[in-house]
Amino acid sequence: MLAVVGAISLAIWAYLLLGRRRFWRADQRLPQAGAGAPSASVLAVVPARDEAAVIGDSVAGLLAQDYPGPLRIVVVDDGSTDGTAELARMAAAGHDRPLEIVSGRPLPAGWSGKLWALQTGLEHADRTGPATDFIWFSDADIDHHPDVLRRLAALAETRSLALVSVMARLHCAGVWERLLVPAFVFFFQMLYPFPAVNDPRSPVAGAAGGCILLRREALERAGGLASMRDALIDDCALAARVKGAGGRLWLGFEPGVRSRRESNGLRDLWLMVSRTAFTQLRYSGLLLVLVLAGLALTFLVPPLLLLTWPLHRDGLATLLGAAGWAAMSAAYAPTLAEYGRRPGEALALPATAALYGAMTLHSALNHWRGATSRWKGREYQKSHTRGRVG
Repeated sequence: MLAVVGAISLAIWAYLLLGRRRFWRADQRLPQAGAGAPSASVLAVVPARDEAAVIGDSVAGLLAQDYPGPLRIVVVDDGSTDGTAELARMAAAGHDRPLEIVSGRPLPAGWSGKLWALQTGLEHADRTGPATDFIWFSDADIDHHPDVLRRLAALAETRSLALVSVMARLHCAGVWERLLVPAFVFFFQMLYPFPAVNDPRSPVAGAAGGCILLRREALERAGGLASMRDALIDDCALAARVKGAGGRLWLGFEPGVRSRRESNGLRDLWLMVSRTAFTQLRYSGLLLVLVLAGLALTFLVPPLLLLTWPLHRDGLATLLGAAGWAAMSAAYAPTLAEYGRRPGEALALPATAALYGAMTLHSALNHWRGATSRWKGREYQKSHTRGRVG
C-alpha cells in the first residue's frame, strides 16, 4: 500500500516536470528592447495607502524611466495616515517629469480598495488629459529599473500584446521570507504556468499585480475595472477578462522590478496568504479538501516515506519517496536560483508546503466563521470578498 501511494506521488512529479508546460524552469524573461524605440503614450497609476516606507523608491523609479514616449504618472493617495503623499512629493522634487498626486475617494460598497484607487486614478486622468495608449499599473512598493517601461512597451508593440506583466522580485531576506517567498512564486507558477499564460491558444490567464502594462482598448473590451470591482485577486481576474475578450498576454520575470516591502516575520506572511487563499478556491469546501489532500500527496508523502523507513521497512516505498523528494527539489531549484538561494534549500519545500496548507485552512475557517477580510486597515464584508478569480 505504501509503495502505491509513493508511486502516485512520483507520477505527479513526473507530470509536473515533463508536463504542465514545464513551468518550473522559470525561463520566461522580459526581453531587452530592440532597435526601435516605443513611442506609445503611457499613463502610470500607483495606488498608495500608508506606504511611507516604500513610496519614495517607487516614485523615484517611475520618474527615472528612460521611456522615449509620453509618460504621465499619477499616485492615488488612498486615505493614508502616515504622510505617504508628502513623501511622494519629496521624492519627485528636482525631477523634470511631473508627478500628480490625487486624493482617494471614500470606498463605495462592492469595490475592493486597490481597484477603487486604480479607478480613481483613471477617472482623474480622463478628466484632466487625453487618453493614453497604455496604462501602467504599478504597486507602491515596486522599484523599477529605468529601462523597464521601455522594454515592456517594446514587447507589447512588437508582439501585439494586450497585457504585459512582470513578477516582481519579492523581498527575501529574513528567515521566514527565505522559507516562504520563493515557494510562493513557485506555487504561483504551478497554478498559472507562465508559458501557458503566454500562449494565446491556452485558456490559462494570469498576471502579477505589481507591474502590469495594459492597452487601454483591451481594458475597455474587458469591461473596465468596474466589471471586476469586488475582486481581491485582482491581477489574475484582470488577466482572465482581457484574455477572455481576445487579448494576448505575457507574464514573466525581470530582476529590474523589485518589491521593497519587508515582512515582519511569519505573522505578516501568514495574513497576506490567508487573506485570499480561500478566495482562490472559490469558497468551495470540496476544493479545499482536494487541495489539502493534493498538497499532502505531492509534497509530504515523499519525505515521509523516506524518513520513516525504520518504521515500515518497505524498500520500494522508501525508494519511491526518495525519488519523489529528489524530483521535487529539482523542480524547485530554478525558482530558488531566481532568489539567489542555494539548491539544497529545496529540501525544505515539504515543510513550506505544510505551512501554506495551514494558511489555506485558516483562510477557510475565517470565512466560515463569518470573519471579515482585513487589509491595509480596511475590512471587507463577505459580499465584497467574493472576488472573481479568473
